Amino acid sequence: MKKHILLSTVCLCMTGAYISQETAASSHREAPNITRYPTLDSTDFYVFNSYESGRSGYVTLIANYVPLQDAYGGPNYFALDTAADYNIHIDSDGDAVEDLTFQFNFDNNLAADGAGIQLAIGPDGAQKQIAIPLKNAGGIAAGDNSALNFTEQYTLNLVQGPVRSGSSSTITGSGGETTFTKPWDYIGDKTFGSTSAYQDYANQYIYNISVPGCSADGRVFVGQRSDAFAVNLGESFDLVNYVPVEGDSSPGAGDGGGFPGGITQDIANDDLRNKNVTTFALELPASCIVGDGNGVIGAWTTAYVPQARIQNPNATFEKPEVNGGAKVQISRLSNPLVNEVVIGLPDKDKFSTATPADDGQFADYVTHPSFPELLNILFRDAVNSTLGTNFETIAPTNFPREDLVAAFLTGFPGVNQQATVTPSEMLRLNTAIPAIPASQQSPYGVVGDDLAGFPNGRRPGDDVVDIALRVVMGRLCYEFPVNGTPTNLGYCEPSDANVGNAPFTDGAPLSATDLDESFPYLKTPVAGSPN
Repeated sequence: MKKHILLSTVCLCMTGAYISQETAASSHREAPNITRYPTLDSTDFYVFNSYESGRSGYVTLIANYVPLQDAYGGPNYFALDTAADYNIHIDSDGDAVEDLTFQFNFDNNLAADGAGIQLAIGPDGAQKQIAIPLKNAGGIAAGDNSALNFTEQYTLNLVQGPVRSGSSSTITGSGGETTFTKPWDYIGDKTFGSTSAYQDYANQYIYNISVPGCSADGRVFVGQRSDAFAVNLGESFDLVNYVPVEGDSSPGAGDGGGFPGGITQDIANDDLRNKNVTTFALELPASCIVGDGNGVIGAWTTAYVPQARIQNPNATFEKPEVNGGAKVQISRLSNPLVNEVVIGLPDKDKFSTATPADDGQFADYVTHPSFPELLNILFRDAVNSTLGTNFETIAPTNFPREDLVAAFLTGFPGVNQQATVTPSEMLRLNTAIPAIPASQQSPYGVVGDDLAGFPNGRRPGDDVVDIALRVVMGRLCYEFPVNGTPTNLGYCEPSDANVGNAPFTDGAPLSATDLDESFPYLKTPVAGSPN
C-alpha cells in the first residue's frame, strides 16, 4: 500500500501527474577508456520542464561534453571531434529504445577559404604571406568575426526510430539555414572586451529551429559554458577525505550545530567552480517528444565515432587522420554517478558502450551496490565513536536494493514508470508537472518538497550529489515530504538504513540562483584571461 501513497498524495494537487525518482549527475572522466577521448566525454546531462518566463510547455535537454576545461587552455582550446556523432536520445514509451535522436555533427574551417589569416612578413620586395599560429588575430565582438581564424559549424538532424536504422531528416533554422555556428571559446577579455560583451557575442548563436513534426519552433545552442555542476571532486575520490555529513544545523547556518566534525557548505569545496564545459542545449515543445506514451520521457546522451581511426603520417588541418567503418558508441550518460560509483571497474567501459535496453547485465551493481559498503568501511567506526552507537553497519541492509532498482532501472509503479516498463538506466522526466521559477526551486528537488525538481528529471540548480549520496545510503527508507505530507515509498524501512536520514553532503553548495534563468541556463564561461 505504501508504494501508492505518493501517487495518491500527488493526485490531490495534480490529477494525472507523475513524479520521477530517477537520478542524474556528473561523469567527468568516469571510465578508463573515455579518459583518452576528452572531446567525446559527456560530463552532465539535464532534462527539465523549461522555467524561463513565457516558455511553459517546453522541455530543455542539455548535454555537456569536454570535462574540466581550464579557460586558459590555449592556443587551440576546446574544439569538438569532427568525426563524431553527438546524440541526445528520447524514449517516449519506455521500451528503452530511442524514438527520437537529435544528432549533432561538426566541421572546422580556417579563414580565407581554408588558407587561414596570413600576414605579410619581410621587407618590401621580399615579402611572404605567412599564416598566423593563433586562432584569432584580434578582437571579436557580436557582428564582427573578421579577426577569427578558426570556426566550428554543425548540422543538426532528427533520427526517428532506432538511431542506427531510423529515418533521418534535417533540422533547419527559422531562416532556412541548415548549418549553425558554435561561438569561439571565451579565451579572454582582451579578445572579447568583457563578460557581458562575450555573452552578447555568444547569444548570436542561439537559433530558433524548425523540428520535423512540430508545429512550434524549438531552440538550439552549442557553445562553451561555465560548468554548472558543483562537486568536491578531489577529496571525494581520495577515499572521501572529509566527513560527508552536514556539520551545521542547516546548510550554510555557520553554527556547527550538525554532525560533529562534519563538512559545512563552502563554495571553496567546489572543485569545478573555475572550469568550463561545452554545452549542447535543446529546447523542444513537450508535445513533440512525448509520442503516444504517458507523458514521461526517458533520455540519455551518447557520442559515436567511426570504428577505425588511422593517423595520417603527413597530417594536415583538413586531414589529420582517416576514419572508416561503422559508428560505435564510446560514451553514454544519463543517471547520477552511475559509472563512477555504481558500476564496477571491470565493467565501466562496457557500460559506456551499452544501450539502455541491455542494462539488465548490470543489475547486480544496483541490487547489491558496493559503494555504500565502501562508506561503511571508511566511516562506521568513526560514526559509532562520535555518536556513542554500536551500528554493525551504516550501509543499508535491504537486499536486493529494491529502492535503487526502482530509482535507477524501472521507475516507481504509478509514479514515474513509462507506458512500457523495461529495466533500463535513463533519466526520466514527467512533462506534466509544471516548472516553477528559479527563486522557488529547492536544490534538493523532490526530497526537498519540490515536485518539479530532481529526481523528476534534473535542473541545473539541483544538488544531485547530495541527493544521490542520501538515496544510496537509504534515504528512501524514511519518510520525506510530498506536498507537505510525510511519505514512505514502501521499498524499505528505517531499520534497514541506520543512517539513511543523515544529511549526507559533499559540502559543495548549489542552487538555481547560481544559474541563469533563461535558455541555455548555464552561465557565461569563465574567461581565459580576465580583466
